[in-house]
Amino acid sequence: MNPELVKKALEKVVNANVLVNLVSQRVRQLNYGGGGVSRPLVLDVTNLGSADIALREIIEDKISFEMPEIVELTRPTGRNRKRPQSWARNKNASGEDSGAKESPARKRALTLA
Repeated sequence: MNPELVKKALEKVVNANVLVNLVSQRVRQLNYGGGGVSRPLVLDVTNLGSADIALREIIEDKISFEMPEIVELTRPTGRNRKRPQSWARNKNASGEDSGAKESPARKRALTLA
């Protein structure tokens, strides 16, 4: 890659990471062969590699990009959220976990021998 072309391209695309991704995607398109997308969009590409062609396309505004807007993420507070059904079954009236299922006590009949 030509360092002068990189400097000029960084004036158009301020973020170096975005520039790397943009160039690498365009190099893949140019190396693919095929039809319309894979042809260089600039003239006089003799003795230029595909990365230099991609940089020249960026410099000459033949390729553009859009940065998505940043959306701030928020954590849910837990209010007004439904609880799992298993929580309702294992709680007794006082709100304590009852553990095992309660069953009515059975009395044994005593037999005298």
